[in-house]
Amino acid sequence: MEIIGIAGGIGAGKSTVSAYLASRGWAVIDADDVARAVTEPGTPAWRALRDAFGDAVLDTDGRLDRAFLAEIVFHDPTALARLNRITHGRIGREIHDRLKAISGPAAFIALPLFRAEHRVAFELTRVWAVLASPEVAVGRLTRLRGLTASDAVARLGSQMTNEERIALVDAVIWNEGSIGELEARVDELLSEAGLS
Repeated sequence: MEIIGIAGGIGAGKSTVSAYLASRGWAVIDADDVARAVTEPGTPAWRALRDAFGDAVLDTDGRLDRAFLAEIVFHDPTALARLNRITHGRIGREIHDRLKAISGPAAFIALPLFRAEHRVAFELTRVWAVLASPEVAVGRLTRLRGLTASDAVARLGSQMTNEERIALVDAVIWNEGSIGELEARVDELLSEAGLS
């Protein structure tokens, strides 16, 4: 089975590509969805995050207040490292468990924080990066997610650059045009992989 990683920073369009792949019948595992699952109230990661950051990172229902935690970690590299230590291993194990349940010619893993070691960790056969210029990404984050421009820039600044991603991947999907253009590029890459 081909296991294809979908990389890309915040605001680039990984979710749009993932949704398109799912609409075509492909199995897609989204690391962000997995992160939400492993931090549900009462889970070991939830307890570790509460212990590390205090009850202030919980909302009134006792769930992780992801927006508040993001506000903390995207302005504090030490806090971000602490968050990553608590969650990354658990997310990786859950992704592996979900991969085991998939049959068919291919599965896709959307990895917003893709690093070179993910190729081996998830046995990726190829990696595609969904990219947009920082200006386009900031525009999407302010328009679609309601972030301030400074928050959007801070979040982009905490992630690797487009150039760094391009050096690590096999193919690039530029997402600065229409949805039709984006889908056509994904179709082209599926065809190249023998998956059309």
